[in-house]
Amino acid sequence: MHMIILFDGVCNLCNWSVQFIIKRDPNSQFSFASLQSDVGKSLLEKQHLSDVNSVVLIKQGKCYVESDAALEICRHLSNGWRLLTILKIIPSFIRNPLYRYIARNRYKWFGIQPSCMLPTEDMKKRFL
Repeated sequence: MHMIILFDGVCNLCNWSVQFIIKRDPNSQFSFASLQSDVGKSLLEKQHLSDVNSVVLIKQGKCYVESDAALEICRHLSNGWRLLTILKIIPSFIRNPLYRYIARNRYKWFGIQPSCMLPTEDMKKRFL
């Protein structure tokens, strides 16, 4: 199964998260594109999403955002990270405000990069 993760390419937390996911995705199930890229913008448009300030997971034509995206990504990671999907028992109307609080403050807490992350040669094949 192939899945696409759209992320904020200038956010340090988001870039760290992409690297974290790649290390725990031994079967290369995930591909990545920044929200700011032409590919990212095109995928958002196809999913009828605009003004997204969240990680987005596209899986089998379905789109996940905010905490649903994060937990669905965890479902496919190695080394026990899929156990975090138990948090889905907490309704999204409770989970998402916490997610949004972190998202609103991510630049202040983790900083930003002047441009999108440049993947290493090994990682390039994972980026759209």
